[in-house]
Amino acid sequence: MAIPHTLVLAVAILTLLCLPAIVAAIVCADELIDRASRAVHHARLVRRERRALGRLDRSMGALEVPAELDLPAEPDRPTIEQIAADLHRLGRQRLSIAQRSQVWQTAVLRAYDEQLRLACECLGVTEHLGELVGVDLEIERVRVEGELQLAGMTLPTADAERREQR
Repeated sequence: MAIPHTLVLAVAILTLLCLPAIVAAIVCADELIDRASRAVHHARLVRRERRALGRLDRSMGALEVPAELDLPAEPDRPTIEQIAADLHRLGRQRLSIAQRSQVWQTAVLRAYDEQLRLACECLGVTEHLGELVGVDLEIERVRVEGELQLAGMTLPTADAERREQR
């Protein structure tokens, strides 16, 4: 007689412990469904774009696209437009950091270098920003900025130099 009562008591306690999670799942179900539908919609758009690009390539007689130039597999990765906007913002801050503290200058330069690395990764430019320090890092930063400008990206340093010449 004690075993059935113990079993019923255990199920009742388990139900009480799981009840908040069940209620939360019911309340948040619309958000979970919305996320799933957005993911399915995004996957459908990506497939549609790839099919359209494939048809265009076949009609133009283009070569196969290398795997490294394929669409990024990471959905959290920023687009090249976002990277360019961040580089412009950080570049302006980098050019006007004379009045700021050393900690601020270091943080802005590190963030700027990280955005340069991301831009290089997206555009296929080689960089060694993470390996260098001091003057070598400054020289590499200038070289990378030049390479990115040659690849078609405009950076705030070039704009600032043009404004100073006027």
